[in-house]
Amino acid sequence: MQSTNSFIGIGLARPQGDPWMSRPAPTPIYTLRGAGAPLNFLHFSCRAGDRPLLFSASGKGGIHLWNLNSRRAEKVLDGHSGSSVTWISTLQSADALISQGRDMRACVWDLSEGRSEVSDSVWTGSVGFCQCSLLETGPATWLLACPGQQTEEIKIVELPSKTTVCSLLPEAKLGMVMCIKLWQPDAGSGPLLLAGYEDGSLLLWDVSQRLPLSLTDTQPGPIMCLAFDPQRLRGISGSSEKQLLPWALDKQDHLQLQDPVALINPGVSQLCIRGDGKILASAGWDHRVRVFSWKKLRPLAVLQHHTDMVLTVAFSDHQDPRHRLLAAGSKDQCISLWSIYNEGDNTG
Repeated sequence: MQSTNSFIGIGLARPQGDPWMSRPAPTPIYTLRGAGAPLNFLHFSCRAGDRPLLFSASGKGGIHLWNLNSRRAEKVLDGHSGSSVTWISTLQSADALISQGRDMRACVWDLSEGRSEVSDSVWTGSVGFCQCSLLETGPATWLLACPGQQTEEIKIVELPSKTTVCSLLPEAKLGMVMCIKLWQPDAGSGPLLLAGYEDGSLLLWDVSQRLPLSLTDTQPGPIMCLAFDPQRLRGISGSSEKQLLPWALDKQDHLQLQDPVALINPGVSQLCIRGDGKILASAGWDHRVRVFSWKKLRPLAVLQHHTDMVLTVAFSDHQDPRHRLLAAGSKDQCISLWSIYNEGDNTG
């Protein structure tokens, strides 16, 4: 399917019945096909003056680099021996990519000067569902948070030295770690880490001190995904339930739960906040992408295109509004590209 329609600043009509019914119905600007497997993760790499690059991670081990001009895969990277790739990220200060696979490895790829080869790898010991989180700490140094060999363990590794910084294990039995977010606060001596667990607990860790700072119960089931806005110290988590749960950090680094946001159908695979802090997108088990204003969590639109559950969403965050895209990857092996709320928007 290919369409020239773009979805820029479309408001939400509020007829009686389903509050998610929008008018007019948006369509993707185009669809990418050829991954050959479910799309587990999408990641944009944006550089000033360049069109954004889109990377996708598939359930059969392939990492595709998509040319958004030709709308075809420019390269296919295979370094996880056919094991499902669950997470990818580019390193901002180097022409490199890092990927996480179900082969219990995180691979570092050298993409400089046209290369596409694994230059190093880190053994994680985990075959779980939790995706890694990356934090740049210097011009050529990074911290990688990844699930460990024990189900509740989070390992922090420094790259490129591969030095193990610490291992974070909660004292209470919280079940498997499901999702993590590593970040550096403006004030404070070191990075903090947010972790969602199988029993529905959300835990804030002080990485430097190896200490838990705040623990709260969000819902009875596992936290499937979370997104965090470090500028506003606000976050949101999703689960198999028919709701999203927002929360915030107070000045004492205590987690404060806020009123949940009701969903029409249960199940969220991933949440993503656009870089400008204006909109939030959710990847739904009901085959839909839902868009909210991040400030007030007002529902803005529902994007219906895929024929199976949506597993991942990503924003391009490009400086040029023409290249600010939302991408959605699905179990149906397709990627939809959308242009939404880019100019003159009113998403509060």
